[in-house]
Amino acid sequence: MSEQLPAILLLSPLFGALITGLVGMTDHRRCFPILATALTVSLFCAISLLAQVVKSGPIDYFVGGWDPQRVPLGIGIQLRIDGINALLLVVITTVALLTSIYSIRRAGEENTEKTPQFYMLSQMLCVGLLGITVTADAFNLFVLVEVSSLTSYALVAMGSKPRGTMAAFNYIIMGTIGASFYLLGVGYLYMKTGMLNMAAIHQILSDPNVGHSPTVYVAFILILVGVWTKMAFFPLYGWLPNAYSYCPSTTSCLLAPLMTKVSVYVMIRVMLSVFGSEWIFQSLGWSHTVVWLACIAIVAGSVLALAQVELKKMLCYLIVAEVGYMVGGAWLANHWGMVGAIYHILSDAFMTLCLFIAANIFIKNRRAERIDQLEGLFKKMPITTTGFVIGALAMIGVPPTAGFFSKWYLLRGGIESGQWGYVVALLISSLVNAILFFRIFEVAYFGKNPVESHDAHHDHEDETQPSSVGDSTLFSGEGRPTTVIPLLITAAIIVLLGVFNGPIVEIIQQALDGMPVVGAAIR
Repeated sequence: MSEQLPAILLLSPLFGALITGLVGMTDHRRCFPILATALTVSLFCAISLLAQVVKSGPIDYFVGGWDPQRVPLGIGIQLRIDGINALLLVVITTVALLTSIYSIRRAGEENTEKTPQFYMLSQMLCVGLLGITVTADAFNLFVLVEVSSLTSYALVAMGSKPRGTMAAFNYIIMGTIGASFYLLGVGYLYMKTGMLNMAAIHQILSDPNVGHSPTVYVAFILILVGVWTKMAFFPLYGWLPNAYSYCPSTTSCLLAPLMTKVSVYVMIRVMLSVFGSEWIFQSLGWSHTVVWLACIAIVAGSVLALAQVELKKMLCYLIVAEVGYMVGGAWLANHWGMVGAIYHILSDAFMTLCLFIAANIFIKNRRAERIDQLEGLFKKMPITTTGFVIGALAMIGVPPTAGFFSKWYLLRGGIESGQWGYVVALLISSLVNAILFFRIFEVAYFGKNPVESHDAHHDHEDETQPSSVGDSTLFSGEGRPTTVIPLLITAAIIVLLGVFNGPIVEIIQQALDGMPVVGAAIR
């Protein structure tokens, strides 16, 4: 049974989506139990795979029983799990499961007649993201990217009309452009190597006569631009703010923590597993240039966030800055930069989830879409606001949260590589984050920025009042327990991820050291 865990990891949400489509159409109440069961199975598989990897090393799974001893490398479909993507698998499944709990009633309220479709699409999105993470085939990576992208387009399009529709259309255009660039790059690699398996491509590119050809350089540029578009790396970020702001709240809680982070992982995977760190950091010699592009992305995202008055828009621009963190760290060309980039993928997923859940609760329960409408929330919603504060402090980089340690490793990498511009950009971004969130704390606690229309918000019926459907006394005034509990769990994970950062970083280091070329090139 344990040998089939990689397949079960992907098949569980795939069959969950199928069963949801067959059963959920007749009874919407069956959708969530199916979703929760499928994601719980995937989470169990992810945790089990992580334990196996830590104990025994990377796992190679050949779909269809292909025997690598008898079949040439590059033939067949291969899944590969190492310490890095095993951690990411746990993050993806945990975020998806927490979001599913948050969506128990919200999905039906926001997509009244499309609840089964939402649950089907969310499970297919998980299939795509999990497949992207474990695949060892460059073309299958494209297929799985499209699976996740097509489902995310539909999830965004379920938002408010016409803003949600237009946001989805822009997302489709930019996403299609990014996927096309990536596919063209893979085509150039196949034309030069005749292989699609990542390990096989890397083995052929290790020959200087092949690896230094113009075709390979063009392939890398095309793949990099495609992946950068998918991750909203500045200035290719135009699709992200509207897509994540105008989609349903359940969709934003699923997409915002995962889509850009998995895309950053794809970039790192392509850099290390396909082209190799020696080719990237020594032969190509673009590290200095890309790090400066990352600095621009960090500062630009932070400044754009500073100019926002809508809470979710502000968080969206902070994601743009966070992408710059991770891209810059990966291109520092040293050990701690790469460790920091990978650790930040994990920590930022939970930080973003925490902030988006809290923001969506504020918007739903208090009609507080703008920052100046958050007045008095510390008194009205102390539990929800506490969760938001933990996520905000992590985004600023306050110990002992995960955000502090991820920034610490990135700063250490920047100092060791002599990239002082990157170090300054990180510090500026942290200062801007402090300004942004402490401004929110001031309004939420002291109420110094009231607006004329604020009193009108109290005239609306809101879900914070106790009701017959079972609002807990503990959460009275906060909203439903099913929305607040995932927030509190996520906030706890942020703290635990920081407190136990040592074992997690050790797993990342062992995975990097297990790649001989990587260990030598970036140490």
